[in-house]
Amino acid sequence: MFTSQTSSFQDSIDVEERDDFDSDDIGGYNQKTQLNCYYAIYLYQGTRSETSEESVAWNKRRADSTTSQDDFSLSLVDSSLPPEAEPELRCYISRRLSKGALLEGMGNIATVDISVPEQNVGCYCCLLEQEHSPDQPDAEGNGYVICFMGGSEKGLNLYPCPIVVQELDKYVQGLQSCLQTPELTNLETEIRPYLSKWYEESVLHIHRVVQLVQSSISFLLHAALSHTHVEVKSDERTKKDIARFIKAASLQGLSQQEATTSLCKAMSEEPPSDLVIDCSTTPPTLSNTVSNRFCDDWIQAFLNAAESCNPFLLRQILENFKLKAIQDMNSLKRFIRQAEMSHYALFRCCQFLQGCGNGDVLLQNAKAEHSDLPEACRIITVLEEFLMEPSQAHT
Repeated sequence: MFTSQTSSFQDSIDVEERDDFDSDDIGGYNQKTQLNCYYAIYLYQGTRSETSEESVAWNKRRADSTTSQDDFSLSLVDSSLPPEAEPELRCYISRRLSKGALLEGMGNIATVDISVPEQNVGCYCCLLEQEHSPDQPDAEGNGYVICFMGGSEKGLNLYPCPIVVQELDKYVQGLQSCLQTPELTNLETEIRPYLSKWYEESVLHIHRVVQLVQSSISFLLHAALSHTHVEVKSDERTKKDIARFIKAASLQGLSQQEATTSLCKAMSEEPPSDLVIDCSTTPPTLSNTVSNRFCDDWIQAFLNAAESCNPFLLRQILENFKLKAIQDMNSLKRFIRQAEMSHYALFRCCQFLQGCGNGDVLLQNAKAEHSDLPEACRIITVLEEFLMEPSQAHT
């Protein structure tokens, strides 16, 4: 049982690299990745009263719209797509709307086949309904459909994990305040620049962090898993990038709220040990660094993906890292329950912690989550002593 769990570690690192990205793909994914990303925004109008007054801007756009039998129209506002590809995307979105596949404020990712160099691209679509006052009931059903297309067929649609979709949803929501008037006089000053930066802001931050810290990425991974506070001495953008990386790699929100609170309280009672990243030097100087074998084993996977300039693969590797940590955490919980009734299970639990390379983090989280279970706490104390013995033997 122990062997089968730990032998899958390398698979969790390179599963996407092996199955979805061959050497030709990675070699061809160079610094021009920014050119492979597009956006489009459409004005959507549902059923509307015949007596309602429409703006001049709406009348102009309606001439270049796709109207379906479901009594809605979809008209182009702006797009970075090639002219021949945009109508194909509009037809695709119309089909999705006809089937009720786009829900307000909740985006999704699918593969689309349109006339771009990549042919098949991952496409994120989200419907934003316009806010309207109670005295304007005829405005109901009006809004905008926003689309982001990125990478090749092995790009954005490799990236549809729920957390990533939520991040793109949040980015789209940031545009809500700019879309309150049908004239959209702020198209060139606010809307277009915002849409043009979706890739840089929502995808590239992980790539920037790995490029910044290089092999020191293991310290950030360990800090994320162990809920260690990270202090960054740099510009605001770098601070934001690192904070988002830590949040994406952490298990916060996946465990019980009481456990997270207990863990944070326990850590606050310990001497300050914040991870400090000083970006005033090149490369950055990191202080109070802590890592373990589990985090160290992921360094090369991150560096390889960063070197290939593939931010989509980087995100998938980060998700695989977190998934493996979650699997090991669940395995430890199961072993602890079994160890309460069996000494052999306690022995297997010790073997597991020694073999996974992440014993310090797993026990830290388990101790917080089982703080109100005396028998489990006793087992965890025994396991902590077991892990300390090898380190003391080497001192």
